[in-house]
Amino acid sequence: MKKWLALLLTLLMLCTMTMPGWADAIDDYVQNQMREQRIPGLSLAVVQNDRLVKAKGYGLANIELNVPVAPESVFQSGSVGKQFTAAAVMLLVEAGKINLDDKISRSLPGTPSAWQGITIRHLLTHTSGIKDYEEGTAMAIDFRRDYTDEELVARAAAMSLDFAPGEKWKYSNTGYVLLGIIIKNASGQFYGDLLSERVFKPLGMQATRVITEADIVPGRAAGYRLENDALKNQAYVSPSLNRTADGSLYLTVLDMVKWDAALGTEKLLKKSSFDAIWTPVTLNDGKTYPYGFGWALGSVAGRRLIEHAGQWQGFTAHIARYVDDKLTIVVLANLAEANPSRIAHGIAGLYVPTLGQPQSSAGR
Repeated sequence: MKKWLALLLTLLMLCTMTMPGWADAIDDYVQNQMREQRIPGLSLAVVQNDRLVKAKGYGLANIELNVPVAPESVFQSGSVGKQFTAAAVMLLVEAGKINLDDKISRSLPGTPSAWQGITIRHLLTHTSGIKDYEEGTAMAIDFRRDYTDEELVARAAAMSLDFAPGEKWKYSNTGYVLLGIIIKNASGQFYGDLLSERVFKPLGMQATRVITEADIVPGRAAGYRLENDALKNQAYVSPSLNRTADGSLYLTVLDMVKWDAALGTEKLLKKSSFDAIWTPVTLNDGKTYPYGFGWALGSVAGRRLIEHAGQWQGFTAHIARYVDDKLTIVVLANLAEANPSRIAHGIAGLYVPTLGQPQSSAGR
């Protein structure tokens, strides 16, 4: 009797989720948030119990051409791309080409003496002490200029460290730029090519790739920003700075669903690698910080939440994986000032009412 009752309740829940009223609640929430945040276009995917239950586009992917957003629309990742860089690093770790506790000087020639204690693990967990290049004029980067890998390393090396390696946690895009260069030096492949060969193609992520302004990219959305309360096109960024490993990918919500399905399985990485990716970093004093390798680690009502946000060149993104509830929300938006994290968390609460705001969240 209990089994039949459980089955009946499950069927009732599924029916409720597919009723028009349920769909309207999600759509109404998203559309209200878009109006409030002035988001031109948004793409959403919801996965529950290993099943895609919603994939939908809202608003416009391109305002000038009046092109609507679809689940196939191509957005930019921002720092959501860091989880892919972390996966590339772990592929090389599993292949024996690098170790997490290798000093980065081993893979980066010409590093300063101040960097001698910095390891690959420090870069992955934002505990290296290397300044974030987006922090004021830290690296004096001209976003309209192209740089070689050697020039980027030299500019990062010219900055003093914010703290000793492992002493604190502080978000640093620079660390992930360096990881991309380390991946290339250790594997002989540009990190984007390695990801394409080892991750994107095997998973059928057909639209996901490193950003390019030159190539024809079907379904590419336009990015926007607010300037003096007026909507403007995204700012120009040079090709070399739009292909670094800190978050420079094109992707769709449908591709992110495929990525989500592979996480935690052994299709790409061993279970031990994912365990390392999702373990909070331990600082020098023995305390932990809720960040792993390219993922922020938190909880809601005692339930695990693994997530990351992203923002770059007129786009914002968020993936929230409520692991214990087998619920994943992916939100991609084409406005620099948008807050897709708030939208993702709000949608999660509509599917599982006990889920509230997370205790931690991180990302560019």
